[in-house]
Amino acid sequence: MTVTPALAPDPTPTLVADVDALGQRLSLVRERIHRIIFGQREVVDQALITLLAGGHCLLIGVPGLAKTRLVETLGTVLGLDDKRIQCTPDLMPADIIGSEVLEESEGGRRGFRFIQGPVFCQVLMADEINRASPRTQSALLQAMQEGRVSVAGQYHPLPRPFHVLATQNPLEQEGTYPLPEAQLDRFLLQIDVTYPDLEAERRMLIATTGVEQDMAVEVMGAADLLAAQRLVRRIPVGESVLEAILTLVRAGRPDSSELPEVRQHVAWGPGPRASQALMLACRARAVLDGRLAPSVDDVVALAQPILRHRMALSFAARADGVTVPGIIDRLVEPLR
Repeated sequence: MTVTPALAPDPTPTLVADVDALGQRLSLVRERIHRIIFGQREVVDQALITLLAGGHCLLIGVPGLAKTRLVETLGTVLGLDDKRIQCTPDLMPADIIGSEVLEESEGGRRGFRFIQGPVFCQVLMADEINRASPRTQSALLQAMQEGRVSVAGQYHPLPRPFHVLATQNPLEQEGTYPLPEAQLDRFLLQIDVTYPDLEAERRMLIATTGVEQDMAVEVMGAADLLAAQRLVRRIPVGESVLEAILTLVRAGRPDSSELPEVRQHVAWGPGPRASQALMLACRARAVLDGRLAPSVDDVVALAQPILRHRMALSFAARADGVTVPGIIDRLVEPLR
């Protein structure tokens, strides 16, 4: 396999052993999660890819598809401190990041003390994030991008690792505030959660309506996840995968694409952050499967969750029934 000089394989002889050991550990993580979450294998894998790549994800699906349960299970199995906020229009930024309170000591001296909000955790679930006001949404933007928050001119670092797993209901849009493009771009993946198949729903009915239910069990810890994230960045990437990523992302931009569908229907396309996301996610997917290097198949498999929230259609295209997933399918055809 040919590699670019900048992405040459790690020279240490332990890389293969490290990837193999992590792959076995992640197989156990998967198995533990699937005891709780039924029929969502692709969703679980994409959520794990997000965490291995050190990013945030947006879970979109109708109510009752175990989105909240998935986040709670991930936190428990990976040994992470997880918290949940229910986004509503009256939720204020201080309700998320915290605030300063005036206190008086026994000696009569007064001073401000910062009380941390729920954002100070390792896995934050923002339930129905599009129901929060733009002001509150922006409070999460700095946390997602910088791993810290600022209050009264003082920076407060967040724990590491730090991941936001936000949910969104695609049905009822009344009273919601669509996420701005800048915040959407901070989500590594957009994961569409669909209904489970018949067999999975049958197993779920039997397993969850009896006297006893399986409980999530810790398999990894925060330090293990941080080590896994460092290992993901050491995975070598072949020239063919690098070219596939660049070709795919650049073909989605109307000013540089050779596809007439893109030039005609796409209002704005994916930026360089999409290329970075694809590179990291492909490496994470390879590690999740116990492989030493990603392939072009990884690029094809991750094109939809990486790109669909980083592209927008023109008004005429939406009126004609054109969809972003349809455009992405057209973009990946040459890579199949």
